[in-house]
Amino acid sequence: MKKLIYLLSVLLVVGISCTTEDPKIKEAEDYLEQLRVESESIGWTATVSVDNEIVFSKGFGLANYEQQVPVYPGKTKFRIGSISKALTAAGLGILIEEGKIDLDASVQKYVPDFPKKKYGITTRQVAGHLAGIRHYNGNEFLSSKYYPTVKDGLTIFMNDTLLFEPGTQYSYSSYGFNLLSAIMEGASGEEFLNFMQTRVFDPLGMTETTAERMDSLILFRAGYYDMDNGKVINAPFVDNSYKWAGGGFISTSEDLVKFGNAMLNNAIFPEEVKQLLITPQTLSDGKKTGYGMGFASGIDEFERNYYGHGGGSVGGCSNLIIYPEEKMVVAVITNDTRAKVGSEIYKIAEILLKD
Repeated sequence: MKKLIYLLSVLLVVGISCTTEDPKIKEAEDYLEQLRVESESIGWTATVSVDNEIVFSKGFGLANYEQQVPVYPGKTKFRIGSISKALTAAGLGILIEEGKIDLDASVQKYVPDFPKKKYGITTRQVAGHLAGIRHYNGNEFLSSKYYPTVKDGLTIFMNDTLLFEPGTQYSYSSYGFNLLSAIMEGASGEEFLNFMQTRVFDPLGMTETTAERMDSLILFRAGYYDMDNGKVINAPFVDNSYKWAGGGFISTSEDLVKFGNAMLNNAIFPEEVKQLLITPQTLSDGKKTGYGMGFASGIDEFERNYYGHGGGSVGGCSNLIIYPEEKMVVAVITNDTRAKVGSEIYKIAEILLKD
């Protein structure tokens, strides 16, 4: 009986301590839930780490509206949109470190059948949105066509005229990353998705990150939604095989934080390679673009330096923010098209880091 009373008292103490919540965590949770409600979103996932330790990880709302399935931050896979570009850039960094790619060589060195243009194009320009390759036209963002290979995805734009002389302007282009993935195939001698899996995702333990194949069963894949006059509707069916590198991966907020910490810790490649990727490029007139190769960088509204990438998909919004000085990583993903996950997410760091 004495042992039973002792155990009950221990459990009571443990129970009380487990329910004690850091007020900063509670404030961050409340802020994220406020953003979700204001966005009329169905489901959000958010994870934050400091010094390689997760300090906050939570699902909000529903991963699947019809089945009323909750969001699990370590399992629920969302479309991460253009954060795919940062993951792809990590693969590029590996090839740079291994000396397998010359950033300033013509793209035809690695993709010989890509049509030559009026001006030459380099890998550095392609990865920094300086090559003059166009972005989406019309309803291309809603493509439901399956593209079996990376090179098949080039056919969408490869015969189009460049928008400008490469290096003279910055013009964001997801199709540029189609070309980058083909360049990486040529440089590595390996199929792009397999390269990303074996050289980036597997070594980093990103077990919940994968290309979204629409003909496959993927465990814990979220549903994709939008709102129509206050009513929840399914987002249009799309097949993102036309742009794996620029917007075709799905992941969890916890996997994205693993990736962010790998970048902070130089676990993928040395510091000098990382700096090549995250340092903003310079136009021919001397102006900085705010974008390196696969990573944007800047100073947030609370005067903190960061680098990372945001993402917008059909049925998904996302943001990955890496704060090098604070050794903090913030990842937020949603399963709807118009969520408030842009500059609003900077406040998460402010809430958790303030005195």
